[in-house]
Amino acid sequence: MTNLRTGPGLTRRKLLQITGGGIVVSSLGLRTAMAAPYDRPFTWISPRGTLEVLDDYGFWVAKKMGYFGDLSIDMQPGPSDGTATVKFVDVGQADMGFPSPGVFSYALREGMKLKSVFHTAARDTFSLAFRKGEGPTDIKGIEGKTILLGSAAWQPIVDPMLAAQGVDISTIKYVEAGWPTWGTALAGGQGDAALAWEGLRAEWIATGLEFEYWLGVQNSPLPANTFVVRAADLEDPDKKAFMEQYLKGWAMGMEFAEHNPQAAVQAVFDQFPTLGQNVGPKQGCMSLIQQANVFRGDMSKRQGWGWHDMASWQNFFDLTAQIGQTEVIKAEDVCSNDLIAGANAFDIEKVKADAAAAGVPAGFEDVNVDEIRATMFDQAIGAKG
Repeated sequence: MTNLRTGPGLTRRKLLQITGGGIVVSSLGLRTAMAAPYDRPFTWISPRGTLEVLDDYGFWVAKKMGYFGDLSIDMQPGPSDGTATVKFVDVGQADMGFPSPGVFSYALREGMKLKSVFHTAARDTFSLAFRKGEGPTDIKGIEGKTILLGSAAWQPIVDPMLAAQGVDISTIKYVEAGWPTWGTALAGGQGDAALAWEGLRAEWIATGLEFEYWLGVQNSPLPANTFVVRAADLEDPDKKAFMEQYLKGWAMGMEFAEHNPQAAVQAVFDQFPTLGQNVGPKQGCMSLIQQANVFRGDMSKRQGWGWHDMASWQNFFDLTAQIGQTEVIKAEDVCSNDLIAGANAFDIEKVKADAAAAGVPAGFEDVNVDEIRATMFDQAIGAKG
């Protein structure tokens, strides 16, 4: 049976603090990387400060279906500081983080010895939300405007995205409007735009926040969030084998969702009933389908779930160097496809059969998945939806 714990284990209840220098301290003492393979549950840490979202559906499906086998694993929300997901991994208080490329590049700039091992978001998930009727038809119209962020640490996400579109980022003003209130702040008339991402668009609709969007998934050539670990762990054969099995669980969970998104959403709602009550079946499916499009990418050009397109990553790192965000980084030095074959070594037909056998959960009978996919980009600026 999977040994799975979820909860606030890395929150302020343990008096954890992240110092300005990026060191995590605790009243319980500083933890370091454990002996091979891992003598405590392998811990994945969220970049959002919460687990009660649809974003991690691959994990919750895999947990429900038993795809992790007997691995001892843990999921943690972590603090809402946007850089906590890399800081905790760096010092050994977590084993795998899920940063955006901007936060990953920040970690590398700060000297953290991390590597990306599973590129989850093959397409750019990030977008800019605008009050309806106020979004520019040309994104260069954002110059001189104010963008609201949930965390100041998100600026390294937005700067490269805009720079890739030829925007003069020196003209942009950023305001930290707080998590989870930055979207509400935009709706209330503050700022000109707000950072958003696929999946969150659907969740915002569920809470009454109606915006129009410049969508990175349609317009940006950059990669998005990825799973990172300590580089040294890849040098340990036992840890490497453990991570391959762990990532296989994620890959199977995401494959399952391709064939039965309703059941995948229900797996998340089973874990977080309040989320299910707040979001509901239709918006839950919309959120998952938006994200699945990002996570899948173009599988005809990928070598399985989590595969890194090194050219795409090099483009991102070259851009961050051009705008002064990092020194020159070679993608192949910090991104690895070594675990991808193992992570994808599963029986796809069995996963398809599992998805078919799960059927349509109660309450999802009226959710039209094909319609959701067909109207997925109706909130884009200029769309006719």
